[in-house]
Amino acid sequence: MTWQNQALPPDHPPVSSGAVGVLLVNLGTPDAPDTPSVKRYLAEFLSDRRVVEIPPIAWQPILRGIILNTRPKKSAEAYQQVWTEAGSPLAAITAEQATKLQERLGDSVQVGWAMRYGSPAMGTELQRLKDAGCERILLAPLYPQYCAATTASVVDKAGDWLRETRWQPTLRTLPPYHDDPAYITALSEDIGRQLDALDFEPELLVLSFHGMPERTLHQGDPYHCHCQKTSRLLEAALARPGLRLRTTFQSRFGNAKWLGPATDDVLDQEARAGTRRLAITAPGFSADCLETLEELAIRGREQFVEAGGEQFHALSCLNAGATGMAMLETLVRRELTGWV
Repeated sequence: MTWQNQALPPDHPPVSSGAVGVLLVNLGTPDAPDTPSVKRYLAEFLSDRRVVEIPPIAWQPILRGIILNTRPKKSAEAYQQVWTEAGSPLAAITAEQATKLQERLGDSVQVGWAMRYGSPAMGTELQRLKDAGCERILLAPLYPQYCAATTASVVDKAGDWLRETRWQPTLRTLPPYHDDPAYITALSEDIGRQLDALDFEPELLVLSFHGMPERTLHQGDPYHCHCQKTSRLLEAALARPGLRLRTTFQSRFGNAKWLGPATDDVLDQEARAGTRRLAITAPGFSADCLETLEELAIRGREQFVEAGGEQFHALSCLNAGATGMAMLETLVRRELTGWV
């Protein structure tokens, strides 16, 4: 008998070990579509130095004195328009993705999910996996395009938990997959299927990515380049010569110059220039959320029609559909090589 498989002393505390975990992580959501919940969520989100890079001594008075006293009510009203019986769409879809990935990976891996901001918290879920015996954990930020404000923030938060953990598991991080063939193929197949199901033929397909302040590009963040490459590869994979594609950036906030062109500006400009049939999709979002279901599908439609457009459709994200789950399984299995 070797020392590895010798019986533990009778007074040894129970220890779970030897397992492998996967933690899917998305951005976050309030716990309820009401003002107090949204205020708590925004306070955490907008206090992240990766998200707002203004020194706290200058930013916190603005955040606490102005933004958190005005924005939560308006945001809560927006959340109320997309909230479901299962709760927040983003949370419900991420939970479904975790469940389906668990089914695909089988018992050799334990799959969990967490939000960078809000619940379930990353630290709580990392601890749960560790307590279940996961000595190796793949951290999987569901952001195809790398950005310091998203991917790096997830890694930062994992580091915060590791810093307080005496017996640390080994962590790997899923790399950005903006140009991965599995991702581009999944997008092109899913978008193509949705376009074919429409009762009109779009003249234009808008690829709307979440915006970032333009200064982040000049500071070396690859996010803008990753988005543009995704768009180029997706256009080639779709191979629809009669369909124009435009890359835009949504969700501007504050007075700084943001990456452009802005999605809302393009919707207005295209309608006024004579575009009558338009579809829009958000390739950078792994799951439908406030930004896709309210900002694009509701407000985007209103803006396009008011400016003279006639037919508008917001396509769904990959979500937990078979195409998206096959892609996610491919990416995760690759990163688990040598562990499973």
